[in-house]
Amino acid sequence: MKLEGQKRVSIQNVSPQIEGGKYPIKRIINEKIEVEADIFGDGHDKVDAVLLYRESRRGSGKDKKWEELPMIFEGNDHWSAAFEGAKLGTYEYTIEGWIDHFSTWKYGLKKKIEDKQNVRTELLIGADLMEDALERLPATQKKQLRNWIKLIKDEEKESEAISKVFEDAVKKIMYQARNREKATQYHKILTARVERKRALFSAWYEFFPRSTAENHGEHGTFKSSERILPEIANMGFDVIYLPPIHPIGKSHRKGTNNATEAKPGEPGSPWAIGSEEGGHKAIHPELGTLEDFTSFIKKAESHGIEVAIDFAIQCSPDHPYVKEHPQWFKWRPDGTVQYAENPPKKYQDVLPVNFETEDWENLWKELKSVVEYWIDKGVKIFRVDNPHTKSFIFWEWLIKEIDKKHQDIIFLAEAFTRPRVMEELAKVGFTQSYTYFTWRNSKEEFEEYLTELTKTELREYFRPNFWPNTPDILPVSLEDKGEASFLIRIILASTLSSNYGIYGPLFEFGENEAYPGKEEYTRSEKYEVKHWDWYRPTRIKELIGKLNSIRNENPALQTTYNIAFAETDNDQIICYTKIDRQTGNKLITVVNINPDHTQSGWIKVPLNELEIQGHEPFAVHDLLTGSRYIWQNEWNYVELHPQAMPAHILRVETVTER
Repeated sequence: MKLEGQKRVSIQNVSPQIEGGKYPIKRIINEKIEVEADIFGDGHDKVDAVLLYRESRRGSGKDKKWEELPMIFEGNDHWSAAFEGAKLGTYEYTIEGWIDHFSTWKYGLKKKIEDKQNVRTELLIGADLMEDALERLPATQKKQLRNWIKLIKDEEKESEAISKVFEDAVKKIMYQARNREKATQYHKILTARVERKRALFSAWYEFFPRSTAENHGEHGTFKSSERILPEIANMGFDVIYLPPIHPIGKSHRKGTNNATEAKPGEPGSPWAIGSEEGGHKAIHPELGTLEDFTSFIKKAESHGIEVAIDFAIQCSPDHPYVKEHPQWFKWRPDGTVQYAENPPKKYQDVLPVNFETEDWENLWKELKSVVEYWIDKGVKIFRVDNPHTKSFIFWEWLIKEIDKKHQDIIFLAEAFTRPRVMEELAKVGFTQSYTYFTWRNSKEEFEEYLTELTKTELREYFRPNFWPNTPDILPVSLEDKGEASFLIRIILASTLSSNYGIYGPLFEFGENEAYPGKEEYTRSEKYEVKHWDWYRPTRIKELIGKLNSIRNENPALQTTYNIAFAETDNDQIICYTKIDRQTGNKLITVVNINPDHTQSGWIKVPLNELEIQGHEPFAVHDLLTGSRYIWQNEWNYVELHPQAMPAHILRVETVTER
């Protein structure tokens, strides 16, 4: 405390941080965390600073020792440094800065020498600084420093002394012995959540297991679902997402096209969870047994696929919770339970859980036990249904509690809702989030939205997952459109974002019959069992396989945040680059976003970003068609036929690489 009045360095505008450090930023293993700050002192003395970082051991009583990296002066009092998290978990980081008296002395000495002034006294000041440093050095280096001090004090060797003090060896030892007692540490310790690669790079495939039976009229099972795993693997997906796999209630069961009354034999919506057979820890009997489910997980893993399940906090009126814990629901004056509503929609088959219940602690513990139950069965990814209708404080608690024992769990927020709500869910811990990509259609909309996601504070905590369709949404971009619309949307989803998903097999089959007046599928699979020819080849399916191969082979597509848009002279053509600096992988993607007409025009290649000399020709290899072109200069011509191939994914190569 005695030294507080002697501290002279200010540290301001530290980034990244979310809401003053309230929430952690997000990265994956070995992804750079670039930290920047304005660091300065009073007067003209030189300042130095380090970035401090360590694995977090909060609550353990055993704080790990800080690792440190020198910060780089960028100009105008701005400094930067970067570290990487090599393990899963939470990292802490902060900044420390101090007045660098030795560098200040050297700077002044140099100026006086250049001005041909007598520097005898200046050299003695330098010797004093070195003597002060002796106590902070090991014995071997003390001997060397004493020799330098002796040299500096020798008036007959002034020229040699001046040369010596500017050597790197002196700089290195004096930096090692720097006095940090009067250093200023930034007033906050910030946090970064480091997660596994799949948090940032994944391709999801959603399907209903009950629609996988080989024969018409039969209910699919986990066993019948195993037979389609090779088809999904061949398309290159690495995450399979299953809608709720639990028993489906019978009370107020919905029928075809969301009819309020189901006919005999209609299966109901999987999101109406719970019946006499059990609740959130049970398997729907018609899908098979728990052993069948764990077998399905292992079979998927053999194809390089993880299985994600739906965590939907809602109950059928028949759910055991309704009788065992009536206090967890809202009861109306007539003695009935309030069912779910999203006016004008009504969900008579679903009861929402009341997060304002006085018994909230037991509710929270039970919901946590549901997640832990399925983790024990081999599930590491959860798609969370409508998380925005449950309390934020609950999600923050739950995700932190799960993370204490299981640091590799991924939570995807299915939250098509208001921007601030989606952002809050990401801040409190959700790994990924659904997005507004589904409703973005014009070049301007895509560029504006991706810029918001990647060039603002959202980049630090919000990981987008682009879905062209879902069981709930048949967007206008696909509704009653031809094959080209599907080709365009899958190209955009898989190359704009490193996380994307589709609801199949409707997407790869080009199914797009809408319910009249609604942005939904007619005869939705949510309310009936379907029978699909899972092996039917389509151009869309072929393209999906090619796109996922391209994504896996090109690191530039394995992050969302490196996107940069390029200028075009046609608003129906969008162009963007992605570069992976570590491998040198450079891609230019050009898409005709008009599914009905051929579009042509000129694109302005960002030569500087791609490290291409303006006068030199360069080769581009179209990874979609195999074609190769030689381009030169900034502006280059493209022509894209939506019925043939509506896009180029061009890998930039040197001419000799051809």
